Amino acid sequence: MSNKTNININGLQKYAKEKKEKTLNKVDLAIRTLIKNQKNINFNSVAQTSGVSKAYLYNNKDVRNRIETLREKGFNTISSKRSSKITTESAKDIIIASKNKKIKDLETENRRLKEELMILRGKLYDSI
Repeated sequence: MSNKTNININGLQKYAKEKKEKTLNKVDLAIRTLIKNQKNINFNSVAQTSGVSKAYLYNNKDVRNRIETLREKGFNTISSKRSSKITTESAKDIIIASKNKKIKDLETENRRLKEELMILRGKLYDSI
């Protein structure tokens, strides 16, 4: 029984690490996109662009320091020359890219869960 528990704990730890990395990558992509598009860098804009909660941004010290530093350096000014149509198109592109990544992640997780289910069904069948 302790071997199964150890395997489950290792799996959970691996999943938590992967989830943390994915979240940090989403935040990093959002910040780089906001800088590229000369958008405001603040907790609201990063949270909206990345799809991550503001609480996560505030609670993660590295992310919080990065956002505060960029905000203080003046990356929170928007160029008035940008048209709303260009901004809207770039926002659509960001949302589409984010959703495509989310779909890919969900498909990978779904595939993994189906494989685990097949293994568990096999073990259940063997025990009968």
